[in-house]
Amino acid sequence: MTDPQPEPEPQLLTEPREGMPPLIEGPNALAEAAECLRAGSGPVAIDTERASGFRYSGRAYLIQLRRAGAGTVLVDPIPIDDLTPLRRALADLDWILHAASQDLPCLEELELRPATLFDTELAARLCNFEKVGLASLTEQLLGFRLEKQHSAADWSQRPLPHDWLAYAALDVELLLELRERLAAELTAQGKTGWAAAEFEHVRTAGPPKPRKEPWRRTSGIHKVRGAKALGRVRAVWEARDGLARKLDRAPGKVLPDAAIVEAATSDPTDFAELMSLPGFRRRGGRANARLWLSALAEARRLPGEKLPSTTPPQDGPPATHRWADRDPEAAVRLTAAREVVSEVAGKHNLPPENLMTPAIVRGLAWDPPKRPSERHVRSALLEAGARRWQVDLLASSLSEALSNS
Repeated sequence: MTDPQPEPEPQLLTEPREGMPPLIEGPNALAEAAECLRAGSGPVAIDTERASGFRYSGRAYLIQLRRAGAGTVLVDPIPIDDLTPLRRALADLDWILHAASQDLPCLEELELRPATLFDTELAARLCNFEKVGLASLTEQLLGFRLEKQHSAADWSQRPLPHDWLAYAALDVELLLELRERLAAELTAQGKTGWAAAEFEHVRTAGPPKPRKEPWRRTSGIHKVRGAKALGRVRAVWEARDGLARKLDRAPGKVLPDAAIVEAATSDPTDFAELMSLPGFRRRGGRANARLWLSALAEARRLPGEKLPSTTPPQDGPPATHRWADRDPEAAVRLTAAREVVSEVAGKHNLPPENLMTPAIVRGLAWDPPKRPSERHVRSALLEAGARRWQVDLLASSLSEALSNS
């Protein structure tokens, strides 16, 4: 009996296989690249690089594209005023993106919109792959290893280094092949229709709803006690947000959350007191001291009815750990509903969260239809945003679970 042959080591890619494409930085080069993309065949792979953690905006600082017959194209959208040639070239194509919801908003900002979409990360989730990151999938399915050392870089800086551009080009280098492998796997598992519905949901989802009272997400706010102190958090947070937006800098780069909590707790009234707080000794804290002190002074003058509530506004069901005390019957329904989702997901080789969004399950358990018949459960799920294929798989079992809980 011969020993099994060891799996071949994945090949490390550090440069595009066809060589580095030039960076498109002007209208003439863009027109030529757009015509090249238009003359290609099949879908187009797209990725973007942003400057999350460095800039306030989520704009794209680099667009990477790849299409059969056209190769890879790197576009710097910052110096190019008119992207119309690119819009026209991409308008009717099937787009391939990895984790599309991260890239679509900044592409929409540039009026770049897909006619149809294939999301390789979402496809991998529906196929129940354990690891769905791009590097993990290309290594597992294609035998190529990608390094991700520049994923958190400040892509707003110019000029962009060669190794950054190589990294960016590699993000689309294998997407065409990866789509083919994942499409075949979806077909083999009988999930092509489900995937198409999920891709269309992502494509048409639009931007997320603005958060209510986003200042309450300040890291460390749990240390702040009382309405007046919370008013100081809100005041300094809003002052920082306005300045960060104006400067197009990440809020945490302007003033760290820890400094806001320090100010809310100590309520400094002058420059010396403010500078005694460690979080304000950095450049942003010191240079904008007048702004922070003004915000704190405004918070001090607020009448009681203008102060924030010490209880965050409830948007949807409460945290599930409180259900047993607040509504024991709802807690029982939630357990039953989760068991149904988990069981059906197992039968169809799906992650439970991709079979049904956990928030929809919680909403159904907390506020079920008065008559939990299959028809009413189906209607409630569709109204909450579930897709029809999900409802078809779950409505009957969830109706039975709610009826028996």
